[in-house]
Order: sequence, then C-alpha cells, then structure tokens
Amino acid sequence: MAALALLPLAVITASNGIALAAAVTGAPLAGTDPTATAATASGVELQLGKRNVLAVDKVKVKGKVTPGGVHSVEIDVNGKRVKDAKTDAGGGFRTEWRPQSPGVYKVQAIVKHDGVAPVSSKTKRLNAYRAVEASYYGPGLYGNGVACGGVLTPSKLGVANKTLPCGSKVTLHHGSKTVTVPVIDRGPYSGNRVYDLTTATKNRLGYVGIGPIWATK
Repeated sequence: MAALALLPLAVITASNGIALAAAVTGAPLAGTDPTATAATASGVELQLGKRNVLAVDKVKVKGKVTPGGVHSVEIDVNGKRVKDAKTDAGGGFRTEWRPQSPGVYKVQAIVKHDGVAPVSSKTKRLNAYRAVEASYYGPGLYGNGVACGGVLTPSKLGVANKTLPCGSKVTLHHGSKTVTVPVIDRGPYSGNRVYDLTTATKNRLGYVGIGPIWATK
C-alpha cells in the first residue's frame, strides 16, 4: 500500500527530472514542436503550377525540402532572387510569382545554411508569352530562298519576322502544343501579323493558319 501511495510522487519526480535534463541538453520536450531546430537540408523539390502562361499571369510555385522542418527557401528566376518562402513542419512550401514580360524563365528553389553549401532544386523552365497575330506560308514558295539563308521546303521549321535577328529562337504555344523555332525569313507584311509560320511549324503546333498565337518574343 505504501508503494502504491508513493507512485504518483515518483512519476512526478521522474517527469521533473526529464524536463530538467531537456532544459540542460536542449532536447525538445514531449509534446513540443520538433521543427524548431530543423536539420540541414539535403534535398529540394520544385513544381510549377503551369509551364506555359501569359506574361503578368500569376505562377504557383511549390515544393518540398527534406528532411522536414522549418527552412527558409529562396526562389530564383534566371539566377536572381525574386521570392522567399518558409516551409511547414513537413518541409512543404508554397508561394506565387508573376513574370513581368514575355520570355523563357529558369526557376529554381534554393535552401541556404550558414557554413554549408546551398542545396538547390532542379531547374524548371517557364514560358511566358504575349498573344500576337500570325499566319503561315509555304505552298507555292517551296524551293525559293529565305532572307536568312537557305531554301524553303515543306519540312523547314521556322518563322518570318520583320525585325528579330536571323537565328533568334522563338517559342510558340497553341492549344496544348509548344515548339521552339528560329527566325529564318522576313515578313509578314499583311495586317497586324507579327509572325509567318512555315507549314512544318504550323503543323507541329496544330495551328489553323491565321489568328492569334502565343509567342515568347
């Protein structure tokens, strides 16, 4: 009976001892948040909500840092820091970014710790477009020379543009299809059209031939 009467006191004494040891060693108490002292990151995953967007549209950026815990995550675009995020207890993070102009962007998530090398995610490509009017050309012109050199053929991939330097790479998007092609010729010279697509480029995109299309330049 005496032993049973002393049991609650023993439990309380043991609990106090554990709490004191935790306070001395810095170990987390039972029931406290273990993420307060997250381990150094060993891996970073990155995902983009969409890979093809109109410029100035918001892009959802999310990912996960391993091991879990609270980490500071830096979002870099084309090598420049644009956003910061904090991970949750499981290592997940979410944020948004908005491209300000058309172009091709390389997005990366980086976790930095003092005294150790940064840990980076794989680079993700984001295409930001503007909507422009376009057309296509080819039939009846095969065998003719093009302004940037070479001969137009049914299988020739490329676009004509009035001002972009020859060889400039332009990424085009239509429906669910995307293609990157060079500027090979000059034109178009009708209406407000910005690009003339070769027949092969038109077919690769499933483009109807005349109307709006998305372009990174």
